[in-house]
Amino acid sequence: MSSLDLAVVGNCSFGALIDQRGRVVWSCLPRFDGDPVFCALLDDHGDANRGFWDIDLFDRVEARQSYRRNSAVLQTVLTDSAGNGIEITDYAPRFKQYDRTFRPMMLIRHVRPIAGTPRICIRLRPAQDFGAGTPPTTRGSNHIRYLLPDLTLRLTTDAPVSYVLEEKPFILETPINLVLGPDESLTDSLPAMTRAFYEKTDAYWKDWSRFLSIPFEWQDAVIRAAVTLKLCSFEETGAIIAAMTTSIPEAPGTERNWDYRLCWLRDSFYVVHALNRLGATRTMEGFLAYINDLVAGWDGGNLQPVFGVVQETQLHERKVDSLSGYRGMGPVRVGNDAFTQIQNDGYGSVILSSAQTFFDRRLSRLGDASLFHRLERLGARADALWDQPDAGLWELRTRKSVHTYSSMLCWAGCDRLSRIAGHLGIPERQSHWRERADMIRAEVLERAWNPKVESFVQSFGGSEADASLLLMPYLGFLDAGDPRFAGTLAHVERELRRGNYMFRYANRDDFGVPDTAFNVCTFWYIDALVAVGRQEEARELFEEMLRRRNPLGLLSEDIDPDSGELWGNFPQTYSMVGIINSAMRLSKPWEEAF
Repeated sequence: MSSLDLAVVGNCSFGALIDQRGRVVWSCLPRFDGDPVFCALLDDHGDANRGFWDIDLFDRVEARQSYRRNSAVLQTVLTDSAGNGIEITDYAPRFKQYDRTFRPMMLIRHVRPIAGTPRICIRLRPAQDFGAGTPPTTRGSNHIRYLLPDLTLRLTTDAPVSYVLEEKPFILETPINLVLGPDESLTDSLPAMTRAFYEKTDAYWKDWSRFLSIPFEWQDAVIRAAVTLKLCSFEETGAIIAAMTTSIPEAPGTERNWDYRLCWLRDSFYVVHALNRLGATRTMEGFLAYINDLVAGWDGGNLQPVFGVVQETQLHERKVDSLSGYRGMGPVRVGNDAFTQIQNDGYGSVILSSAQTFFDRRLSRLGDASLFHRLERLGARADALWDQPDAGLWELRTRKSVHTYSSMLCWAGCDRLSRIAGHLGIPERQSHWRERADMIRAEVLERAWNPKVESFVQSFGGSEADASLLLMPYLGFLDAGDPRFAGTLAHVERELRRGNYMFRYANRDDFGVPDTAFNVCTFWYIDALVAVGRQEEARELFEEMLRRRNPLGLLSEDIDPDSGELWGNFPQTYSMVGIINSAMRLSKPWEEAF
C-alpha cells in the first residue's frame, strides 16, 4: 500500500520520490510538471504493472533509510533473512562546473553489497501518458533506451543489461551503477563518472547547507526543511512549486486532491521570508525574479493566483483514467482550474514579496523606481478590490465572500508601497499609499470584527473562524498585544484546534466539512502563541509537529488529527516553510547556548 514515508532526491530541475524499500515511485520528466515517468505512487496496481524502479533484495526483512548529513544524497540499506545486505545510494547530480551549476536530468543509483551474497532483481518500468502505456525499448551493449513520446531516456549500467531487461535475479558480488538520463553517450568510465558525480554532489549540498543561517535549536530539522525547499525550486526560471505531486487526497476518500506541481502567488511572501531568514539569497533572488517577470507580463486585469513553472497561464484541469489514484482514491488530476479563480490576496502577496528587493542590500539587483511603478499597478487593483468577494486563499470553488485575509493582503500591499516610496524618496506616492492603507485598515477593523464572538472572522458579516487570521501580527496588521487579537486567537482555538493540530476552517465548503488539519496552520498557531507570550505551549506543539514528520524529516500538506497520518501533496513547501519560521522564532539565541 502506498505511503508518504518517502524520500526526495533532485537537483532543482526535476525531483524523484523514493519509498522506504528503495523503490522510485514518482518522478515527472523532464521537469516537475511533466509526464510522471514513475507513477506507482498514484497507481494502486503499480507493483504488477508499470511506473516504478525497484532494486529488490530477495527475502528482504529490513529496510533502513537516511540522508547523508546536510545533503540531498539518499542511502537505503536492505537486509534479508540470512543477513545478506545491500546499500543503495540515490542522487541527482548537482555541482559547479565551468562557472555554472551542472544539474542534468539524471538520476544515479549506486548499489553495493555490504554483507554476504545478496541476490537482487532490478525492475525498471517507466510509464508514459500518465501510466497509460509502456515505452518501447532498444538496447546496446551497456545501455537500454526507453522511447517516450517526447523524450528518450537512456539507462547506462555496468549491471548485466539482459538481466535488467528481463528482470532476472542475480547475486550482487561487486558494486554496480545505474544512470538514467538523457540519450547521450558517457565520455568517461561509468564507475569513475558516478564516483566523481557522487562526491561533487554531496560536497555541493554540504557546502550549501554550511552557509545557511540556522537557529541554535532544531538545526537538523531546519537544514532538512531548507534542503527540501531548495529541491522544490525550478532553478531555470526561479519558480518554487507547492509540492512535487498531484492528487494525493487531503483525507481518506475525499475528492480534495489537486495538482500542486505549480507556483502559487499566495505562497510567495512566506517562502521569500523563510529564504531570507535562512540567508539562501540566490534561491530567493531566483524566486523574486520569477515573480517580477510575472508582474512585467501582467496585462492589468485579474491577476490569476497560480502559474506554471515557466509562467504558463493556461492550466486547464483534467482527470486521467489511466491511474487509479493514491491507495485507489481517485480521481487523478492534471492541471488546476484555480487559475481561473478570483483571489484578491494575490496583489498584496506579490507586493510583499517584491518589497524585499528594495531593502535587502545583499541582492545583486535592487528594486528601483521602474519596479515600484509596476507594483503600483498591482496596488491600484488591491485598492479597488479590497472589499470585493473572492474565492479566498483556500480557493473555494462554488462560493464567494469578502474574505478578511484577502482584505488584509490588499491593505498590506498598499502599506508596503507607502514604505517603498518613502525608501525611494517619492513623498507624494508615500502619502498616497499611506492614505489608502489607513483607510482599508480602518474599514477591515470595523467590518471583519464580530462582537458576538469577540473576534475577527473569516469574512465580512460572518461568524466563522479562519486560521489565516492568526497571521495578523505577522503581516503587521494588528499588534499581538491588542485585545482584539487575543479574542481572535481564543475564537480560532475554540473552533479550529483539534488536539495538537489546527484546521484551516471548520465550516462546510464545496466538499463538506474538512477532516484533516492543515500543517502550515498549526505552525501559524505556534507562531501566534509565541507572539502572545505562550512560549512553552508553543514549544510543546512544535516538538509534536516535528514528531509527525515522516522518517526522513518531511511533511505533506495535511495530517489526520486522530491517527497522526500524513495526507495531501508531498513534500509541501508551505509545511517546510512552517518548520523553518517556527524554529527561528522559538529557538534560544546562540548567545545563550554555551
